[in-house]
Formats: sequence, C-alpha cells, structure tokens
Amino acid sequence: MTKKLQRLEQVRDWLVRRYNNQHRVWLEGGGDWPLRVALGAPTEADVSSDLSTVRAWVDSWLPWSGVGVVETEERRWARLGSQTLPVALSLQSAREVALWCGQERRWLRAGARLEQVLQRWPALRGAGSLGKYFDVLADYSDADFERLLAVISWLLENPTSGLYVRQLPILGVDTKWLEKRTGLVTEFLGLLRGGPVKNEFFEATGLKRLPQRIRMRILCPELRMRVGGLSDVEATVEDLVALELRPSSVLMVENLASGASLPDIAGVVAFIGLGNAVSLLAQLKWVQGLPAVYWGDLDTHGIAILARARRVFPGVRSILMDEATLEQFKELTVQEPTQCLEADLESLTEAEGTVFLGLKSGAWGARLRLEQERIPWPIAEAEIRSALARRHADT
Repeated sequence: MTKKLQRLEQVRDWLVRRYNNQHRVWLEGGGDWPLRVALGAPTEADVSSDLSTVRAWVDSWLPWSGVGVVETEERRWARLGSQTLPVALSLQSAREVALWCGQERRWLRAGARLEQVLQRWPALRGAGSLGKYFDVLADYSDADFERLLAVISWLLENPTSGLYVRQLPILGVDTKWLEKRTGLVTEFLGLLRGGPVKNEFFEATGLKRLPQRIRMRILCPELRMRVGGLSDVEATVEDLVALELRPSSVLMVENLASGASLPDIAGVVAFIGLGNAVSLLAQLKWVQGLPAVYWGDLDTHGIAILARARRVFPGVRSILMDEATLEQFKELTVQEPTQCLEADLESLTEAEGTVFLGLKSGAWGARLRLEQERIPWPIAEAEIRSALARRHADT
C-alpha cells in the first residue's frame, strides 16, 4: 500500500530526474505547464489496514507551505466518513521545479544570460538551439561569459582576420583560454551565421593556425655538413620545404625516445613522432620517390598511421609491426586505451591488413598493443639497418 503514497523524498527524486532530462528544453520555453505530480490514491481498505502510515502521509502534505500547490480531494467512505486527502502536487513553472531540486540559482543565472544572448542576437530567439548550452550559461564566471560574448562578436565582425589566436585584441582572451572553447565558439558562429556550418575551428573563425612543425634527425654525417652540422632539427613545414637535403632514404619513427636513439646511417634522414600528420611529408619534394621505412607502435593506431604514410611513400616498408613480432614479444604487450575505428586497408599489404583486423577482433587478446619502445634496442636497431639496406637495394 505504501507504494501508492508518494512522500516528499520520492517526489523530490522524481522531480530531480525530470529536471535533469528536461531543463535544457524548459530553458527555451518548452514543456507543458503546470506540471502535475500524483501523490497517491489510498482506498478505504488501505486506510483501515494501516491508519498510522496514511495519517503520516496526509500530515506531510496538509497543510502545505512549500513550493507548488497541493491539490486535495474529498473522499466519502462508508466506515470512515468524509476525508480530505492530497492527490497531486502542481508546479507552475520550471523555476519551481528548480527550487525543489536545489537548482534555483543556476536556473536563474542561465535564464538571465540566455536573455542577454538573445538581446544581442535576436535572430536566435525561438530557434530552439541554445538549451544545449545550459551549463555554459549557468556555470561560467561573469568574466568568462563576457569574454565568450566578446570573442563571438569580434569574430562575427572580422570573419577573415588571418590573425593568430594570440593576436586577438580582446582583453583576457589568450591562447589557452580559447583552445578550451574552440568547439563552443565554432558552434555558436554556425548558429549565428546560418547556412552551411563550418565545423573546423580555424575555417569557421578565419583565424590562422600555428605553423605545423616537423622533427627530423639527420642521420647521415655528410648531409649534416650541409646544415652547419645540425643533427636534430625541428622546423615548420615551410622551412623544411626550402631545405632540399637530398637524402637517399627516409626513415619514419613514431616514438620520440626511439627516434632520439637512432645511430648514424649514411644517406638517411628520419622523421620522428608525426603521428597522423605524417601526410605533411608530401609537401617535401626532396623526399618524394625515395626508399622509405616506417616503424610505429604495433597497435591499431600505429597501423592506421602506416596506411597514411603509404599514401606519401607508396613503397614504404614497415618493420617490427607484423604478427611474428607480436608473438615474439607478447609478454611485453599492454592494452591499447582506445582502438582506431578504421584504417585505409587498401593502402596496407595483405599481412598488415590481417594484423589490423586481428587486433580489432582481439585475435591475440583484447585491445592488444606492443609499444615500439618495449622492443629491445639491439633488435630494433639491427632491423632498422637491415630494412634500410634492403629498401636501398630494391631501388
């Protein structure tokens, strides 16, 4: 019988769930009001069998001085006579629900800031697209909220500035501040501009991205002499394009420590830690068509990067990324935190594709990963030298 009787705590729990599910819709005027919460409907038999429980329930709701209106109903029973019972709690607005949930302050702040946004950009009124930003409207500090509005306003007025983020003439806005909010700013600009939405931050803002940099080890002593003896170089793509070293072979290594440990090898330059940016090497005309070797982690992401590298170097040979290596060092494997969703299987050899699909399916264990730095260095160095020699001999 007590399941029929909704106590204060049960009603509050129900309203909290409803608020969490609906407050974004309510913020923009949605929802059906008043919101009516049924409190219970005990029968005469229920009251007779457990009078003390029903009396405590009635006393908790009548008389009512809390938020909302408790609706009552007169019941006439043969044995108990006429009784006034609470039947429902009626709430007139989302603010009243917020009060029940302890969220009034956040609700009022979000509502006030929403109105501030709509006054600045009236075209958004009625669009039904701002409720998703409830947490931003409710929780940003006053300073951060004003900065956000200032950034969006400036970008709307200067859609093709070509400035770096560091150059924005907005007080309190620096690179780190904006980097944390690129998605939010991009979405807001899309809402305000209408038409096709530009989902990429720099495309949407007209700001200039920082120059992409490549780290390169010049393993050949003769090639180092052409750049003043430098062996470890990190430079923008544009600077490296102009370098024109003219090596005889290319080595790509993902792990920074492994790349830093590479020995001198005649005619070879090594590119380190490029990850998915390996495609940048396509801009270096002086490496095009050269024999190439790639060594990355033996996991789904490493093989996906290998597929990207093969678009730049169609004949690139992968090393220590095969099934035999995985089996040999299986005791050194760990779990890959998140697997790559897909790779360009057409760019992989049959053996490489088999390893990728095997890793995805857990053929050797769930999310298995062999990090390249776990392979003993003497074995790795010998394989690097051998693979470069083979590639050079093949050309």
